[in-house]
Amino acid sequence: MATFLISDLHLDETRPAITRAFFDFLEGPAAGAEALYILGDFFEVWIGDDDDAPLADEVARQLKRYSDRGTAVYLMHGNRDFLIGDDYARRCGATLLSDPSLVTLAGQPVLLMHGDSLCTLDQEYMAFRQQARNPQWQQALLAKSLEERRQIAAQIRSVSTSMNSSKAEDIMDVTPDEVVKVMREHKVQTLIHGHTHRPARHSLSIDGLPGERIVLGDWGELGWCIRADDSVTDNKGLELIHWPTAD
Repeated sequence: MATFLISDLHLDETRPAITRAFFDFLEGPAAGAEALYILGDFFEVWIGDDDDAPLADEVARQLKRYSDRGTAVYLMHGNRDFLIGDDYARRCGATLLSDPSLVTLAGQPVLLMHGDSLCTLDQEYMAFRQQARNPQWQQALLAKSLEERRQIAAQIRSVSTSMNSSKAEDIMDVTPDEVVKVMREHKVQTLIHGHTHRPARHSLSIDGLPGERIVLGDWGELGWCIRADDSVTDNKGLELIHWPTAD
């Protein structure tokens, strides 16, 4: 059976076509898969597992039904949904996955990441990331009311959009030296991540050995996934696929 990887769906009530495209993906290409890895930014924003928004419940029901049919589902935090906790993962029938995580895909070791930690030139974002991943900061935020958290999330998104509009393109992409460093530390030749919204396959060298970085795309007019199948020898059994979502 194949394994599928997706990232950066940014599910939101204002984008119902993407939610429908995701449910169609579960019932179509990914039906009967061995595993599904969701590598962060699954939701556009996540204010806590106690969020009473209908979208969160609908997605949890669909994923639980999917996992109950035998597919292992893994959720990794992104920069938008780092507050997803064990409670919501259980409702989805999913397992939270650390970033980074080393897994075996198509018979080979592969490092999975969301990708934001690789963008080390974006110092403003890296400072925010360090704060946002602090357990004490998260506990203080989650102690606030849902309405307060919604207001804070909206403010953070507004500030982020404004800041990103003035940043150079290379600052918002991964730092090549950091990619090599991380792959060397984990002793892998293949890295898969999302975050940058720049889907592609990049060849690189790790201490003189050939390596590859595969970037998942964000879901909009197109949906993106990687299909891993150890019965396929082309491209090391890892296929980067896209299709129209009718968004």
